[in-house]
Amino acid sequence: MQSDIPTRPELGGVVVGVDGSHGARAAVLWAAAEADRRGRPLTLVHAADTDRRALFSTAETLQSVREAGHDLLVEAASAVRERFPDLALTTELSRMEPLAGLRAAAAHRATVVVGSRGLGGFSALLLGSVGLGVVARAEVPVVVVRGEADRPGTGTVTAAVHGAADLDWLLLAAAEAEARKASLRMLAVWNVLGHVGDVATMLDDLDDVARERVQELKDLADQVQRVYPELTVSPHVDTGTSVPGALVEASAHADLLVMGSHRRKLPVGRPSLGRVAHSVLHHAHCPVEVVPPAFAEERQRHARRAHTD
Repeated sequence: MQSDIPTRPELGGVVVGVDGSHGARAAVLWAAAEADRRGRPLTLVHAADTDRRALFSTAETLQSVREAGHDLLVEAASAVRERFPDLALTTELSRMEPLAGLRAAAAHRATVVVGSRGLGGFSALLLGSVGLGVVARAEVPVVVVRGEADRPGTGTVTAAVHGAADLDWLLLAAAEAEARKASLRMLAVWNVLGHVGDVATMLDDLDDVARERVQELKDLADQVQRVYPELTVSPHVDTGTSVPGALVEASAHADLLVMGSHRRKLPVGRPSLGRVAHSVLHHAHCPVEVVPPAFAEERQRHARRAHTD
């Protein structure tokens, strides 16, 4: 008889961008610790963008760019090996531009890690930058490393939950919590004003909506608990008028904030992050992991194939 309990997601390897900036150095060490927790390999990638540069640069300039990238990778690898001598580590000097280079290195399984601010190949993480482009267009989970490096641990992974359809990526948040020997806090932010229309909404109606919201979150927590029976899972519903504000506040008490991305299309057809994710990535107090829809959909397809085999 086939079980109706969802399968646990596997945490893959870790790919991190290297560019010599302070933000990238912090991201490299965070990524190394993450790979060590997972028992997975770490890949350091410097995207030299020499394919594009070759159109307008001399051979001497391209060689200088490659040598500088190689030195950055050697420096980053040395810092990682000093702290994690047993970690499986590889370096890659990519000819591609940063977004393409990271996506190619991650393939379909790894998690990409970027710093909150960059230099050269990884521009400052501002609207329209490469950093946000990686988050918006990657088909694998992406972690943006934010917060102070020496910040005390909280023992909590917080998942920003929207509804029942979040189960697939929520299980990834549970896997992250398990790897950290932390608890999982499921947080749903209920904006009361979102349920008030042009016609005055009855208070009893709002109470009913609130009860439904709480029950939906409890049911979702029960499903996660069935997959991870040893994990401490706690559902919370917060009320307020600003979803990003509530999530940023929650990030101050978490080691990692995980959220599913709800992408929208720009007029030119490129995917873009929604307002909530965009705000959280700029203001969170801890690293933020964004899980794209494509990753959750692929996990569903893999689970269905496993059940039919």
